[in-house]
Amino acid sequence: MNEIIGLILFATGVAFDLLGCIGLVRLPDVYNRIQASTKCVVLGTTLCLLGAMVWLGTTAGVIKGLLCILFLLITSSTAAHALARAAHRSGVPLADVSVIDRYAEDHEGAKDNEAWDNEEPVR
Repeated sequence: MNEIIGLILFATGVAFDLLGCIGLVRLPDVYNRIQASTKCVVLGTTLCLLGAMVWLGTTAGVIKGLLCILFLLITSSTAAHALARAAHRSGVPLADVSVIDRYAEDHEGAKDNEAWDNEEPVR
């Protein structure tokens, strides 16, 4: 029974990884591609690791799998955020089909409220 559940989890993870790879090729700009690759890592690789943990069923395998999943969850979201922020700060444009740039709106609003950018303090 563990083998069947492990194979189902592993196959689902591979499907998410495949869809993430297709997203890397098909999506229009770097921001959408970062989102697709992060989903690929978080969902696909995590499900593959869960499948391996269920398949193995040993205590050592489960502990190693959980540590790997924890590491992936922390580092993939942090790396995606850093890449997207660096791309935005360096002026990489959004795709033409993108409708709104919330980061630029928030950044401009924060800039207007900073006292050290203005001659007079904000009241």
